[in-house]
Amino acid sequence: MQTSLEQFSETQSTEAFALQNSKLLKVRLDQGTIQAKLGSMVAYQGEVSFEHAGSGGMGRLLKKAVTGEGARMMKMTGTGEVFLADLAQDVHLLQLENEKITVNSTNLLAFDADIDWDIERVQGAGAMMGGGLFNTTLKGTGYVAIISDGPPVMLDVASAPTFADAQAAITWSEGVSTSIRTDFKMLKNLTGRGSGESIQMAFSGSGWVLVQPSEGRVEAAGGSGGNSSGGGVLGNLLNG
Repeated sequence: MQTSLEQFSETQSTEAFALQNSKLLKVRLDQGTIQAKLGSMVAYQGEVSFEHAGSGGMGRLLKKAVTGEGARMMKMTGTGEVFLADLAQDVHLLQLENEKITVNSTNLLAFDADIDWDIERVQGAGAMMGGGLFNTTLKGTGYVAIISDGPPVMLDVASAPTFADAQAAITWSEGVSTSIRTDFKMLKNLTGRGSGESIQMAFSGSGWVLVQPSEGRVEAAGGSGGNSSGGGVLGNLLNG
């Protein structure tokens, strides 16, 4: 029995972030405060405190209220180790060195608290368009953990014109510009003969974009990582 269980032994690492396996992230808290997706803790050992992270400023609070964007995060402090996961999705670690990336907030699992974040709008996205057109930017030095619904593919934006579904594009690098490409042949959609792909994100510039093999998982209202407003602008203000 012991021999067969050894494959599940805890990962030994001195880094703040380490993959326990492809679905599970291990975070050491002795190196500082970590922000993680609300409700993503599945286990921990040691003395750990959890609290709502808030928006970190009035400007970002108002952006979250108006756009409904920005992952609901919690702060974790203490001297223990925390294991994080979200719906058994694949976990990927990125280490920023004074760099900036953009992440679809539903795909953001955790990041070092020293990394600054903000909410930015996709260029060319009208206010009437749906989710995925406001995204979270992360800038600084440290670890960022993202999740994907299946193994993603990395596309070189500079090598060819690049397009993706707004919910399938999970993160992209600094130097990549985004815009919206729309198929205006709405009559075909109305008559049931459209492709179902009338709106795509267009990527240009120099850098990469990660695309997951899914348009994202539907989370229940009030779920751990959902962007449900729970009451419009006022609800988002209260959620911080």
